[in-house]
Amino acid sequence: MGFTSHPHTPWSELHRRLAGTPTADGDRTVVPFPATTPTDRDAAASQLSHGVAGRAWAELHVHSTYSFLDGASDPADLVTEAARLGVETIAVTDHDGLYAAPALATAARAAGLRTVFGAELTLDAELAPTGIPDQDGEHLLVLARSPQGYRRLAKTIGDAHLAGQGKRRPRYDTSLLADAHNNQWAVLTGCRKGAVRRALATEGPAGAERELRALTERFGSDNVYVELTDHHLPGDDDRNEALADLARRTGLTLVATTAAHHASPAQARLAQTLAALRQNASLAEAEPYLAAAGTAHLRSPSEMAARLAPWPGVQQATVDLGRACAIDFRDITPRLPGYPVPDGHTEATWLRHLTQRAATTRFDPRNEKAHRQIAYELDVIERLDLAGYFLIVHDIVDFCRRQDIWCQGRGSAANSAVCYTLGITSVDPIHYGLLFERFLSPERDGPPDIDLDIENRRREEAIQYVYERYGRDHAAQVANIITYQPRMAIRDAARALGYAPGDLDRFSKETAWRDMPPPDAPVPADVRDLATQLRGLPRHLGIHSGGMVLTREPISETCPTEWATMPGRSVLQWDKEGCAEAGLVKIDLLGLGMLSALHDACDLIAQHHGRRLDLATIPPDDPAVYDMLCRADSIGLFQVESRAQSSALPRLRPRRFYDLVVQVALIRPGPIQGGSVHPYINRRNGREPATIPHPLMERALAKTLGVPLFQEQMMQLAIDCAGFTPTEADKLRQAMGSKRSHERVAELRERLLTGMAERGIPQDVAEDVYAKIDAFSGYGFPESHAASFALLVYASAWLK
Repeated sequence: MGFTSHPHTPWSELHRRLAGTPTADGDRTVVPFPATTPTDRDAAASQLSHGVAGRAWAELHVHSTYSFLDGASDPADLVTEAARLGVETIAVTDHDGLYAAPALATAARAAGLRTVFGAELTLDAELAPTGIPDQDGEHLLVLARSPQGYRRLAKTIGDAHLAGQGKRRPRYDTSLLADAHNNQWAVLTGCRKGAVRRALATEGPAGAERELRALTERFGSDNVYVELTDHHLPGDDDRNEALADLARRTGLTLVATTAAHHASPAQARLAQTLAALRQNASLAEAEPYLAAAGTAHLRSPSEMAARLAPWPGVQQATVDLGRACAIDFRDITPRLPGYPVPDGHTEATWLRHLTQRAATTRFDPRNEKAHRQIAYELDVIERLDLAGYFLIVHDIVDFCRRQDIWCQGRGSAANSAVCYTLGITSVDPIHYGLLFERFLSPERDGPPDIDLDIENRRREEAIQYVYERYGRDHAAQVANIITYQPRMAIRDAARALGYAPGDLDRFSKETAWRDMPPPDAPVPADVRDLATQLRGLPRHLGIHSGGMVLTREPISETCPTEWATMPGRSVLQWDKEGCAEAGLVKIDLLGLGMLSALHDACDLIAQHHGRRLDLATIPPDDPAVYDMLCRADSIGLFQVESRAQSSALPRLRPRRFYDLVVQVALIRPGPIQGGSVHPYINRRNGREPATIPHPLMERALAKTLGVPLFQEQMMQLAIDCAGFTPTEADKLRQAMGSKRSHERVAELRERLLTGMAERGIPQDVAEDVYAKIDAFSGYGFPESHAASFALLVYASAWLK
């Protein structure tokens, strides 16, 4: 049943009907008004016939999976469904956070939807048994009206988290909320936990009006909106009529929302499961409270037109508010901190000066290829305005060197000749033909990542140097979104379905950490099905092992910060993907025990033999190193001491440094799942020919005997065989490395196959190339990363 208007019902009657005992929605049992009359239905039909169904719609109260056990759809799925329904504007208003903001912005921009950024603030929250704020705190729904409003909201949320008593217990200073908004927020009366609706349910219209006037006194009448919601539950019609009458009496604008917690009805069961888990209860135990969870999904403009027919103008008012609050997320992105340079220099000219000066010692002056590559990379860096980023990383590396802290860059940074020249990385990318575009594409939308391995016992010194140099308001650690893995998904699914604790243990033992139980495992089908839906959903926020972002403006005005589980540590609300989507510059400062071991060994050599060594001066290509590795004498060595690696060493028989690069990358899930391991070893030992399926694949596959092993090779195949630009190839690489890698790679399948067909590559060969790319999804290893690790393999082997 939709909304039903009763404009002449007296307040005393509304109060009587709204009083009673708690219902599934947490309000009160009501005596329903009579069913909609024919006159009402005729009026609604008349409005629909005059084009109301074709109006736009704005979803302004939506919870995503980042409300942690209170939302069943991720931002991309919400946007996809909203676009399908014809919604023009979408907000995500998660609990006490802007966790979903970057993902929402990226998905909505691709779909052509407007974006509104807001949050549902929990005032005076207590903790539920699950460690998540329970439902007793008062909710305040806030939408940012402008970039400035967004910044104020981000800072308000972050301040509340850091003022709270530990993780997930924000404490808002309600006396400062009005000052914080400064007419830059739209405040909606919100859900059943909002002050207005709570007072309406417990005290009747008089209490609701008192709370509403308190809101307008705090935020201003132009900034407060009365919110209608309808979840097809008993009492919705009566409550919404009371709210509409309240808006008329106070002269406030009436808007409507779906208060959606999932994208479509298909996620209803999952939404109810999450609601039960949030209450630390089974579905059966929580059943009286789950009705709203099952119907809180997105709606189409035509459906909302029918539901809102009794209130002319409400749909348009909602659309107008959405348009007024729409923000382009790119207007939020802060700048990188400025780097001090000598007088007469810009950051770009100073980087060029440092690089060219270092190139005279790193490369032979006659090495024209190297100097051309350096010039090309400097032009790209300058064009993308990233010179300051490279100077900052160079400064951190220089600090480590001054303090005798061993470090080296790894990951995709090892593809850059500029990074090698400046001493950020230790592997010559010119010599090994590494692909610069894997690190930084000329058309890249956003900064690259530079990862620094630092000897683990002294990493904290480097982190504290960054904080001291740039200030704690401008440097912060990145989050890690902890998602449901199969074992926890199986346990929680069984718990929600009411299975006994012993069953939970038994089902869990049948489940691997990263794989669902095999089909013949004794795990009930209902548990398996529900766990499959839970798998991959965010469960809570963790802290990244070493990722830090730096900003010129206070970071708290871009992304809220909250307490991490680790005592004394705070963390951004965004993970590395969110930071990249938001355009934040991230540097990974990672602790590596092997660097400490190598440093200790070289110190002992200097102490006992008077010979000072480091990674750059350890003698290269010592045959004794390769003899030892071929014997699988690899205990204590970096990366190659596992059973799988040591068993492969005698078969691979490494005799040069690049063989170690292959060795590091070969025994990995990507090559294993892609069927590359045995073909490479057979070709390496002459048991089968090193064939390349098509001449266009020569450049990508020649150095690995026709067998793809690295992410860069997949990128090169896409460029040479399917006509991808370097930027498109980098997007393929991002797809392969994302959390939804298989889905994102599948979206590029047609583009890959069509491109290969246009270049004369047979369909069976093209399908095989695509299968290998898909096999690398989530597990692909960069060649540059393998080269950096191989250097430590060699150094540890030489010292042994």
